[in-house]
Amino acid sequence: MLRTQRALRVLGPGDLDEVTGLLARDPVVNVVADFRARTTRLEPRWLGGEMWGYYEDDELVSVCHSAANLIPAMATPEALERFAERALRRGPTCAAIVGRSEDVDVLWERLGPEWPTPRDIRAGQPHLEISSAPLVEADPQVRRSTLQDLDVLYPACVAMHTEEVGVSPECNGGGPIFHAGVTQLVGTGRSFVRIDDGRVVFKAELAAVTPHACQVQGVYVAPDLRGTGLGKAGMAAVVTHALREVAPVVSLYANGYNAPALKVYERVGFRQTATFTTILF
Repeated sequence: MLRTQRALRVLGPGDLDEVTGLLARDPVVNVVADFRARTTRLEPRWLGGEMWGYYEDDELVSVCHSAANLIPAMATPEALERFAERALRRGPTCAAIVGRSEDVDVLWERLGPEWPTPRDIRAGQPHLEISSAPLVEADPQVRRSTLQDLDVLYPACVAMHTEEVGVSPECNGGGPIFHAGVTQLVGTGRSFVRIDDGRVVFKAELAAVTPHACQVQGVYVAPDLRGTGLGKAGMAAVVTHALREVAPVVSLYANGYNAPALKVYERVGFRQTATFTTILF
C-alpha cells in the first residue's frame, strides 16, 4: 500500500507562486497571510520571521505565517500538529496567534501548556465580508489621509490601538515603529479619515490588500461621538472607496462581545463568513 509522504519546510521566494495559489482557494479569509507573502515575496529579511509550508506527496496543502503574528492558513489537522511542533521548538516569538477558531484552538491546545499565559483570548470573533455597495449612505467627508494629517491622526491611532488591544503601542519603546507603520499606511493610500475642527472623529485603515480582497482594521470613532451614526456612514465610505479602487471584497473581523460595532457592520451590509480567535500575549 502506498503511503502519503509528508514534510514541513521553511518557504522562500521560489515558493511564492505556490503559496499564493494555495491561499487563493480561500482568498478573503486568508487575506493577511496572502498580503504578507506578496509584499515580502517570502524574503526572510522583509518577512521578519518565517513562512512554513506543509506538503503531502510534494503538494503544498497548508501554510503558517510565523512572524509578529502566528497565522495558520488552509491548515489540515496534520499540518497543525507539525506547525505546533515547530512553534514549540522555536519558542514564543509572536505577539498574537490569529486565524480561524478551529485552527487556533488546535494550536493552542499544544502550545498553551508550554507558552506564557496570554493577556487575552478572544474567541468567537465574527469574520465579515462585503462585496457590493453599502446599504447606507457614505459619509462624503471621509477621505484618504495625507501626510499633512499625521499630527492629528497619529494620536487617534494610538488611542484606538490602546483601547482595542489593552496596551499602548508606545510601550517599551514601540512608538517609533508604530509611527512608521501609521506613516506607511498613509503613504500607500490605505488610511481613511474624517477630521472636524482639527480632530479625528472617524478613521480606519486597510491592513492588508491583495488582488482578491482587502481587510479593514483600526476603526475608530471619537468617544464622545459614538452612537451618532459617524461609524456607520464612515464605514460605508471606506467600503465604497475600497470596492471602487482597491479590491473586489472588503473584510474585517471584530470581537464577538462588541455588539455596537457588529450592529454597525451589519447595517452597512457586512455578512459573517467565518469565525476567528485571537490570542494576545
